Amino acid sequence: MPDYPQTDSIKSKLFRAPLFQRILAREMAGNGALIFTLLFGIVVISQLIRFLGEAVSGKLAVEGVLALLGFSALNYLPVLLSMSLFISILLTLSRCYRDSEMVVWFCAGIGLTRWIRPVLWYAAPVLAVIAVLSLVLSPWALLKSHELKKRLDNRDEVAALTAGVFRESSQSDRVYFVENLNEKTGRVGNVFVRSIQNSKLGTMMAREGFQETLANGDRFLVLLNGTRYEGVPGNLDYRIVEFERYALRIDSVAAKDALPDAHTMTTLALWKNPTTWNLSELEWRVGLPVSALILSLLAIAMSYVNPRAGRSLNLIAAIVLYMLYSNMISVTNAWVGQGKITPGMGLLGIHALMLTVTGLLFYWRMTLFSFRRVFGK
Repeated sequence: MPDYPQTDSIKSKLFRAPLFQRILAREMAGNGALIFTLLFGIVVISQLIRFLGEAVSGKLAVEGVLALLGFSALNYLPVLLSMSLFISILLTLSRCYRDSEMVVWFCAGIGLTRWIRPVLWYAAPVLAVIAVLSLVLSPWALLKSHELKKRLDNRDEVAALTAGVFRESSQSDRVYFVENLNEKTGRVGNVFVRSIQNSKLGTMMAREGFQETLANGDRFLVLLNGTRYEGVPGNLDYRIVEFERYALRIDSVAAKDALPDAHTMTTLALWKNPTTWNLSELEWRVGLPVSALILSLLAIAMSYVNPRAGRSLNLIAAIVLYMLYSNMISVTNAWVGQGKITPGMGLLGIHALMLTVTGLLFYWRMTLFSFRRVFGK
């Protein structure tokens, strides 16, 4: 009598085959790319609207919008990738439940834990990217963003002028407006300046202007071919003066020395200077790839869908659990920074708790399926 191979061994090898892993990973990658594109687009559009609003109000130079947008997007990438990874695994496995593919595998003796390997095979490169972003690239992006903002804030009031935008001086005693700006020559056209000197309100309009720097370093805004209106608000005795050349002194802006920020420090610098807030930031960076790994496993346990019912309930429960997990990570980070809990408890406590919840969900799902299989419910 021929010795036939065991059925369970054949099915086990089929499940572990690279072909199955590639097919499953391809489907999860497609869902993940779509979800990431949507989330990334929402973040970029919201940040672009915020930066454009600051540019219109004069708080931010127009030339700094795109650079700040890029740095901000790079900073959000670890969280967006983590969310995309979790949702893509959840949707893919939910589809397997809905199409009864999971029932076939369960009846073939393939348990829920056997899905961990193909899921991790898909999640491993994403986790590596999240780790590199959170530990290296995101702090670098925040540092460059802060340096750019500092450089833009330290510019003098004339250098910060933007064509078509009213700009207030740092001392709030002058308001500038230029209709056009020639970047090649550095000259501005159709200039409006409103200033207060000796309790008198002065308004100047000139056809042209430019910056001039003297040998001693003093800088002036020189207006050509204009008119100055000067007087006291509420009175009618205004003085009108026409001029061919009028020089306004430009006050230098004192450089702002920003205090060291834990968010902009390198991971190695945080480790060498273990203050409470530095450890809190270090815990956040290390916790991002750890939480993404736990969420990948959690998605397997949360993906159960009754094919004869809707799949909204498990998606809502998964999203609520994700939000609770994310908020608790932020809360524990704040507690570490405030010194209420130790860094070890802050790093291991919430992740160990969520890993325990994931294990209990795995046990409950497998026990529930075994019960239904035995009793036919």
